[in-house]
Amino acid sequence: QVQLVESGGGLVQAGGSLRLSCAASGRTFSNYAMGWFRQAPGKEREFVAAIRWSGGSTDYADSLKGRFTISKDNAKNTVYLQMNSLKPEDTAIYYCATGRVFSGGYHYSPAYDYWGQGTQVTVSS
Repeated sequence: QVQLVESGGGLVQAGGSLRLSCAASGRTFSNYAMGWFRQAPGKEREFVAAIRWSGGSTDYADSLKGRFTISKDNAKNTVYLQMNSLKPEDTAIYYCATGRVFSGGYHYSPAYDYWGQGTQVTVSS
């Protein structure tokens, strides 16, 4: 079955950087997209970024463009989220997800079929 395993979360000071990884296994993902979402305490889950396994087209939440970058390594079946200039409001659990999601649907979490367990990111002020 499909497994997604996130890593790379932790505690960082405001202005710092982290790189999250999501290792995927269990099927061929060529027609799939990978998304990153986050959920802060007391808030709804929100879209962060997405990338297509084939072609590599990307999409970002408008508020995060310029600070966050999504990338992939097809040989390793791994997707990365590079987060720079982190702010305390970036504190959340970050989840990766995958599914047969197409342009126009990346921001919609129910469109994704498989989810990782999440990794905590805490940004101190």
